[in-house]
Amino acid sequence: MSAPAQSSGELVTSKAELVNYMAAGCKPVAQWRIGTEHEKFVFQNADLRPLPYDGARGIRAVLEGLQQRFGWSPILEGENLIALEKDGANITLEPGGQLELSGAPLATVHQTCAEVDEHLKQVKAIGGALDVGFLGLGFNPKWQRDDVPWMPKGRYAIMRRYMPIKGNLGLDMMLRTCTVQVNLDFLSEADMVRKFRVALALQPVATALWANSPMVEGKNSGFLSYRSHIWTDTDPDRTGMLSFVFDEGMSFERYVDYALDVPMYFVYRKGRYLDVAGSSFRAFMEGRLPALPGEQPTLGDWADHLTTIFPEVRLKRYLEMRGADGGPWRRLCALPAFWVGLLYDQQALDEAWDLVKDWTIAEQAGLRLGVPQSGLQTRFRQGKVQDLALRTLEIARAGLTRRACLDRHGRDESIFLATLDNIAQSGRTPAEDLLADFYGRWKENVDRMFEEHCY
Repeated sequence: MSAPAQSSGELVTSKAELVNYMAAGCKPVAQWRIGTEHEKFVFQNADLRPLPYDGARGIRAVLEGLQQRFGWSPILEGENLIALEKDGANITLEPGGQLELSGAPLATVHQTCAEVDEHLKQVKAIGGALDVGFLGLGFNPKWQRDDVPWMPKGRYAIMRRYMPIKGNLGLDMMLRTCTVQVNLDFLSEADMVRKFRVALALQPVATALWANSPMVEGKNSGFLSYRSHIWTDTDPDRTGMLSFVFDEGMSFERYVDYALDVPMYFVYRKGRYLDVAGSSFRAFMEGRLPALPGEQPTLGDWADHLTTIFPEVRLKRYLEMRGADGGPWRRLCALPAFWVGLLYDQQALDEAWDLVKDWTIAEQAGLRLGVPQSGLQTRFRQGKVQDLALRTLEIARAGLTRRACLDRHGRDESIFLATLDNIAQSGRTPAEDLLADFYGRWKENVDRMFEEHCY
């Protein structure tokens, strides 16, 4: 959501150009890569408050520390340092100061996990110098919306004005949530469609396995993944399960038609964000955008627009899996392993499709709404989501074993699934363990989460 805007590229004069842009993401198997992204809350150790942008212990100071000590290059918006880049990776800011690593495209889960590990070592080193900590959860467990400072990014100011028009929880999504996601490639349009369908259908299973956000403002929210629940009341124009993906004739063009109908937020010109919230990209292509009369969009504008669409699985020139709560290091590494095992091995992909292909749209919607509250105990047909999780992990493990990408100790990528095995076999989400601690040894003191679940 927070990638730096693009204002360059060729002018767009037809829908076919947008379809070709998406189709250009097709890659031969040898060029498939894994991109892992994760967000974490940054807080002051002294009082657990979220960091402001400015100040000796502000977010800017964190970014400057990473830049100066570890050689990251700065990205500015006006005079504000808003991101860093290095070796194909980016460190960016979410609206409430959540710090995100957008990892480089890497060949194996071993490599992307090593990247996560190195990143966490770097931020902890800077945090130690500034007396700030980093928390891996799906939702800020303590602070109210008004307690969270806004980051000085132009796109966020536009979204801040527009979000309350479309839903009740959009500002909470912006300010108080953290996720981990993985971005994966496809071979062809047919391969994209198969992967898109499998990933959408199984996204609630991932939500259950990673559910890690039960607390809101120091109290039990009644949800195991409150982060996931928030997306059900954010903006129906740009969120959800995308039932059309399962329609006959699903294609790059069909997704382009969908994206053209999602209202825009902004256009980036000359270092500034122009507020066009609610306007149509179709009108923009016809030169009828009120903010830029007579002007047509560029492919950079299209790329920016695609970043403002937030379904459970998002298509760009790759597929993004978006259903998981943020969490500890081991689950940050488990997410790419889970999805790579399912989607990057043809036999595993076929078996996963066999698992979900007869699920109705109504059943999928039921899973999407039920899992944030009931987790692995959510009922599905004659069983529970726990049963789906166990079968899905079995498929993923076999897929990773067949990939045979070994580390220096001779272990394949399936080692990263061990933490998920424990969750699935127990039937208890990480959120339920948090709640047990909250009502047990923490004696309903939510501050203990910052102590025990920081990186």
